[in-house]
Amino acid sequence: MSRPENAKMYWKEFIHQCSEIGIGSLPIVAIISVFMGAVSTVQTAYQLVSPLIPLSVIAQVVRDTVILEFAPTLVCIVLAGVVGSKIASELGNMRVSEQIDALEIMGINTKTYLVLPKIVAALVVIPMLVVIAGVLGIWGGRLAGSLTNIIPTSIFDQGLLEAFAPYNVIFALYKGYSFAFIISSISAYFGYYVKGGALEIGRASTKAVVISCIMILFADYILAALLL
Repeated sequence: MSRPENAKMYWKEFIHQCSEIGIGSLPIVAIISVFMGAVSTVQTAYQLVSPLIPLSVIAQVVRDTVILEFAPTLVCIVLAGVVGSKIASELGNMRVSEQIDALEIMGINTKTYLVLPKIVAALVVIPMLVVIAGVLGIWGGRLAGSLTNIIPTSIFDQGLLEAFAPYNVIFALYKGYSFAFIISSISAYFGYYVKGGALEIGRASTKAVVISCIMILFADYILAALLL
């Protein structure tokens, strides 16, 4: 990749990719996050059956679980399937239909024009989706606790404030940026260098999603071992 030649054209493509990746993935992220937090509350309450443990511990467990693991890792694995397959199939279709070759003949740096906006947009938008997922996950846990009479909202709110470590949010953002680069770069690579026809595009998309998920889980362990 090199420095963009036409800033206005690249900015337009960057905004388009932000809309495609962010707004296009927002509904599925919101649904998964709410139910993820709700299930966390119900299962945590099921395991903490001792009367010696205060109910506010449920909120602490849900908060830390959602922020540290569910919001960044689970959501990014879902985004690897949604965003990664889209990037790989889009670039693969352009390669197979020789649109990339036509752009190169016109003197356009296709890696900068096609790949760079996708990676930069993912680095901007996916951490935002991680933050939204964390907020909605905690809200879903709070809602499930009040609807099922497991824990009153006042005690849940009290538990959210107890022993809160702000570094957990920073760690979740570290994960979000790392996973965003993994998803966008791996998917773009398999899509850009696909060879063959429609069958190979499907195989490249599947391979991009599988390898992205494996790399996300591997990076999740490495980041946890280094930063926690």
